[in-house]
Amino acid sequence: MDSYEGPARLEWWANGSTCLGEFDVQVSIRPADDNWVCDALLGPELLSDDRREVFDRLMDLDPVFTLRFHEGSEILVNVVKARDGERLAVTVCESAEQAA
Repeated sequence: MDSYEGPARLEWWANGSTCLGEFDVQVSIRPADDNWVCDALLGPELLSDDRREVFDRLMDLDPVFTLRFHEGSEILVNVVKARDGERLAVTVCESAEQAA
């Protein structure tokens, strides 16, 4: 797998037709052994308290998001806040790995 650094979007879907949150991120994806490592930095729209509260509530409900790239590809991921509070650790969901 090649490395990628650039824009993407985290989407939180309640069901197949209802997206409750979309959050622009800058992702950094790099190969690691037989897998990959990904982290994301939240976009500037999350600087407002209201947007951060929405993101935090969705994370509390379920940290599973769709990571969508601008060319149209997407993958189901788990998102965890890093210790610095600004970065997010992103990993592939188990169900996405099993479906592949």
